[in-house]
Order: sequence, then structure tokens, then C-alpha cells
Amino acid sequence: MQSILNLLPQHVEAYVTQAMKTNKSIEEIRLRINQPVECLFSNKTLFSSTFFTEEDANMFLNQLSAYSLYAFEEELQKGYITIEGGHRVGLAGKTILDNGKVKTIRPIRSFNIRVAKQKLGVSNKLVAELYDGKNGWRNTLIIGAPQTGKTTLLRDLARNVSTGTATIPASKVAVVDERSEIAGCMNGTPQHDLGSRTDVLDGCPKAEGMMMMIRSMSPQVMIVDEIGREEDAQAILEARHAGVVIMATAHGYSFEEIAKRPIFKQLLKEQAFDRVIEVGRTPYPGAVSKIRIPSLVYQR
Repeated sequence: MQSILNLLPQHVEAYVTQAMKTNKSIEEIRLRINQPVECLFSNKTLFSSTFFTEEDANMFLNQLSAYSLYAFEEELQKGYITIEGGHRVGLAGKTILDNGKVKTIRPIRSFNIRVAKQKLGVSNKLVAELYDGKNGWRNTLIIGAPQTGKTTLLRDLARNVSTGTATIPASKVAVVDERSEIAGCMNGTPQHDLGSRTDVLDGCPKAEGMMMMIRSMSPQVMIVDEIGREEDAQAILEARHAGVVIMATAHGYSFEEIAKRPIFKQLLKEQAFDRVIEVGRTPYPGAVSKIRIPSLVYQR
């Protein structure tokens, strides 16, 4: 958290620090010009009595960009900046377009600081379910609603696969991190522990990145977050045909719900995944609620 607090205007830092003394598990800090500071915790939301001002916003932007906002043009096109510790600052305001695509955001009126928290060991109980001693790691899809801990679980799986155990050999892992959420890279360097045999392609579209990693890094296991486009599905099937194990996440509320979507219906019928894991926020983010075996539903 200190890397976040160091960037905040003094009165905002004081408020957030005080709020964290009496509340645990802060998840987001939202800053909107001429509005109270909003702190979202796992079980409640708090608002400051003072407002976040235009001057505060300018100071915060200067801190974020080290007084060189133009150096962050690529990040501005994506709508977020990743800072030390893997925390991500989402941005909103007036978009400037170039040939129909977002060139930058100016002025920026809102910030959403998403607090990154690596939970080491959260996937440990899944290892026995996802590793087949005869055939190796199983192709796995993790589904859950927003903020249920899908990425947290996937991140720790990457670490476990890359590190191995006393009875499971370490594997070469490739992470295609389109939104910089799995590894939380800063200047290309992961801020989270993904194990010693993991290579990260940061900020690259998933479908293109999967093919790049297969050609360049010869991974045994590929990790991708939030699949959902047709090109993602095709890349996953190509990776499977190349003998690469896929571990991925997707937004969804249940196996039955995602199975109705055309892209996932195709992937499930093609038996792209050996296990589908449903996760929830209780008793902790990334907690497994159900483990499904798609082949029992989609028989060839």
C-alpha cells in the first residue's frame, strides 16, 4: 500500500490511512474531481468529508507520470496506468480520438486505484485436482462474477505450475497479460510472484500473444485472463493442437450460463477444457465453489 499512499495528496493519504486502521481488505480507492474520496473495502464503502479537487487531480497525475504525462500515452490509450506493486489506476474523462480509436484521455476527471493483493497459496488445494500424474496439468477455465477473485486464483496457479512441488515437476509457463492484471508488470517487470519459470508478455492482445508465445517461448502451460472473443477461442484451440495446456478465466455466474454463449459452447464441445472452476468471494476472494468436468456434459 505504501507505493499508493506515496502518490496521494496529503489530505487523501491521511483519510485513506485512517480508514484502513478500522477496516480490513481495502480493494479500491476512487477519486473523482469535486466529489468525496471513496474507499471500498470487502464489506463496506466509506466516503471522506472533504472533496478531491482539481488541484489534487493535477498533483496526483504528476506523481503518477513522474511529471511526464506524455511518456504514458500508450497507457492512456488503454485507460489505466500500472504502478509499483502491481496496483492499477483506471482513468476516465474526455477521450480524444484518432481515426476512430482512442488516442488519449484529456482531461482526466476520475481515478480508480485497484489495490493489487497477491494471495500466495490460494490455489494450493486445487493442485491435486488440476494435476494428473499421468498426463500432466489439466486445461482449466476459471469462471466467476466481477471481483470474485478469478485473477487472484489464476495468478497463484501460474506460480504453482511454474514452481512445482516435491512430487510435481516445474513447468515452463507463458503469461499473456493483456490488461497487466496477472503479473502487474511495471516497465515489463512483474510485480507479483509468478514463479521462476514464467515468461510474461505484457499489454499484448490475447489471441496474438498466445501465438507469439508458442513460437518464441515454447511454453508447456499458457495463462490468459478474461477470454471471451472469437479470436480468443480460435487461439486457444490452436494452442491445444500445439500441445500447450491452457489455464484461463472468464466472466460468468455459472457453468450453465457460460455454456450458452456461442464462443464457450464451441470451446466446451471441442473439449478445450478438462475442468471448469466456479469461484466466489466467500469465505475469501478466489474461493472455489464448484468444480465441473465438461466432458461429462459434452460427450463426443
